[in-house]
Amino acid sequence: MEEGSDAQLPPPPHVEAAEQPPPVPMDQDEGREAAAEPMEDGETAAADASEAADPMEDGETAGDSAAAAELMEDDAPTSSPTPSAPSATAAVDDSTIARKRRRRKKQFPGMIPTAGVRVLRGSSSSSAHTAAHLTGVPRRRGRPPNSSSLRLARELDSEALIALAAGFPADSLSEDEIVAAVLPRIGGAEQANYLVVRNHIVALWRSNPLSPVAPNAALASIRAEHALLVAAAHSFLSENAYINFGLAPAVLSLPPRSPPSFPPPSVLIIGAGLAGLGAARHLIALGFKVAIIEGRLRPGGRVFTKTMRSSAAEYPDTVAAADLGGSVLTGINGNPLGVIARQLGFPLHKVRDKCPLYLPDGRPVDPDMDARVEAAFNQLLDKVCQLRQVIADGVPHGVDLSLGMALEAFRAAHGVAAEHEERMLLDWHLANLEYANAAPLADLSMAFWDQDDPYEMGGDHCFIPGGNSQFVRALADGIPIFYGQNVRRVQYGRDGVMVHTDKQSFRGDMVLCTVPLGVLKKGDIKFVPELPAQKKEAIQRLGFGLLNKVVMLFPYDFWDGRIDTFGHLTEDSCQRGEFFLFYSYSSVSGGPLLIALVAGESAVKFEEASPMENVEKVLETLRKIFSPKGIEVPNPLQAICTRWGTDRFTYGSYSYVAIGASGDDYDILAESVHDRVFFAGEATNRRYPATMHGALLSGYREAANILRAARRRAKKVDSPEKMDINIEVKVDVNGEVKDNVKDSNIGLDDLFRSPDDAFGGFSVLHDPSSSEPDSISLLRVGIGARKLGSGSLFLYGLIMRKNVPLLVAIEGDEQRLSTMYRDFGTKLVGLDSLGDAGESLISRIKAASRK
Repeated sequence: MEEGSDAQLPPPPHVEAAEQPPPVPMDQDEGREAAAEPMEDGETAAADASEAADPMEDGETAGDSAAAAELMEDDAPTSSPTPSAPSATAAVDDSTIARKRRRRKKQFPGMIPTAGVRVLRGSSSSSAHTAAHLTGVPRRRGRPPNSSSLRLARELDSEALIALAAGFPADSLSEDEIVAAVLPRIGGAEQANYLVVRNHIVALWRSNPLSPVAPNAALASIRAEHALLVAAAHSFLSENAYINFGLAPAVLSLPPRSPPSFPPPSVLIIGAGLAGLGAARHLIALGFKVAIIEGRLRPGGRVFTKTMRSSAAEYPDTVAAADLGGSVLTGINGNPLGVIARQLGFPLHKVRDKCPLYLPDGRPVDPDMDARVEAAFNQLLDKVCQLRQVIADGVPHGVDLSLGMALEAFRAAHGVAAEHEERMLLDWHLANLEYANAAPLADLSMAFWDQDDPYEMGGDHCFIPGGNSQFVRALADGIPIFYGQNVRRVQYGRDGVMVHTDKQSFRGDMVLCTVPLGVLKKGDIKFVPELPAQKKEAIQRLGFGLLNKVVMLFPYDFWDGRIDTFGHLTEDSCQRGEFFLFYSYSSVSGGPLLIALVAGESAVKFEEASPMENVEKVLETLRKIFSPKGIEVPNPLQAICTRWGTDRFTYGSYSYVAIGASGDDYDILAESVHDRVFFAGEATNRRYPATMHGALLSGYREAANILRAARRRAKKVDSPEKMDINIEVKVDVNGEVKDNVKDSNIGLDDLFRSPDDAFGGFSVLHDPSSSEPDSISLLRVGIGARKLGSGSLFLYGLIMRKNVPLLVAIEGDEQRLSTMYRDFGTKLVGLDSLGDAGESLISRIKAASRK
């Protein structure tokens, strides 16, 4: 779907239906501010971390002052607006700012500095490390702290904020750190010291991502007795691509790590989108052999920049770069794409907040009514939040409803937007919500539609001048990619994997599948043996929505390039998503480019009409807006209509939480199968779904998981307790393949018949080798009745023993799950995904049971 179906408008405009456009998938912007395109998730007006961090004093170590100035200064310099445009940071009246949805602010407790770990350097330089140590005198009761200890405390707090922006908990280990067993035991002084070390290394990297951070750089400001913590933190951060990733020359020149085994394991990656490219680069750095198999004739997947050119003799030099898919970086603080943009010298253009709205007849919306209706819209969302809390507290297994149904019920009950113009304005906000989720509100889960809100990245929403394919080209450079290979079947077993395309077959040790959720839903790829039942059910429960665009190159900018967005209201509620929002790309595309968005039910109907009809409708809408102002709307020189829903490489744009689904389904979709088949992509990222950076981060995540799996396999000969999977492939008389999977890892079910603790759907087995409160226990949760309606599905997690009584005291499994995720940081995964720490614990439990 590069482009297709040409059509001619009266003058010479060229209209095309995008053939294989990368769905507009990765953008979910928040509101009228810069409604991000398909894959996005943060809010443009997010507060900078710099507001939370105390100002740093002179004499900070490298990585402190620069990084603390703004939660994250890892982004590239902001591009200047066009000469006639006002400053991108100019103040905007509150009535012109809308939000995609109500945001829950990220909450975290104040950090308590660990004075004995970090060493504060002298004030002669903020970037050079000096040899002298300020030893940090303990505070005496009743005496104010000296300036050195205050400065150290501020540095520690600032570094904690930077780590928080990068996705780490403020004052505890992350789930991945627990799985990776970065510490021999959780809790206590050693963990507190580790967190200070980890945060410091992350801050060093984010302050200057042009140069890799070596362990000795961290040791320059960490006490020598903590060298082992530095080594553990640096190894974890490097292997999981929290540091030393990207495309800076110094990073690319780093020698690959020694592979986990010899010969180096080989990984086949299906899909050359951001997830696949990110995983490939990181796997190569980790010592693996990699090949990408891509169905299209280009890399990028749902990120695709199309160069549009004028064919009119009067405008021979009019050219613009148009993002047909993911287009907006949503939240720069902590965003890995912001890091890569800085490394490559890409400027960032902040999407300006001002977004005027126009009635169907072209009149601007009254600011007072605008503010009133927006406040009412947010109150409706508050009512929905209250309702779902009541349901969660009062119904044992919960009940899910349609978000659209709940909003309409409250609207009618409270008489919101009773006047016609108010209702049109409310419909605009509802359309914006549908755009953010790529789905009609009737299909969204009331209970979990916004489950990713707590993780949204702060900072501005930004465009990359020249388009996001610049990222794709840079990431794909030098990576072995086989184009035009449509994958039909994936076979996996004890001896490796086979990937069969319509042209040839590929053999490897492991396979990483990064195809969009729409392709998995369609069943175009057959897995042999079949995927586990819980994964197939998660694929069906999650939603995969649709967002389309009409991209138009005009002879000149007639709409005022000093704004980046403007909105249009519709008379008919059923058509509220049709061209409801326009993006001006004049300041970043190189030419007068305007993009109209189509969301909700309108996005589906859009693909049923011809490109010519759709372009004519857009022009009619624009003329209604601008003709009353005496502004003539010319015909476009070229126009493209995307059709992501019928693109056979996507079947949609990006994922959403449908009725009956939850954030658990993202985690289930991300689980590997027998350490042979792995999954990445935005629909596998619970925290950052539907975003470009979510896709990239999922690729980095799976590269680290593949490394751990390869290490387990390398140790398998010496570990008789490990799982041994035997796959027998038989062909029946009808020629159909029958696969029997035999799992010799038995006994856990027997052990859980007599657990150490059992409450609700939870059961716990404690570590028999330790009774310490901070020791790790194995938690099993049965979610069959809650989610599947029949049968049993068990998920597992690692939890500190001292937290088990706290869970027992909570009423209701839903509240227990919420507390477990929010307060304890325990993630539920499949048994195969517990990592080294989990396998070691299971071995000890089994060994003790045989005595």
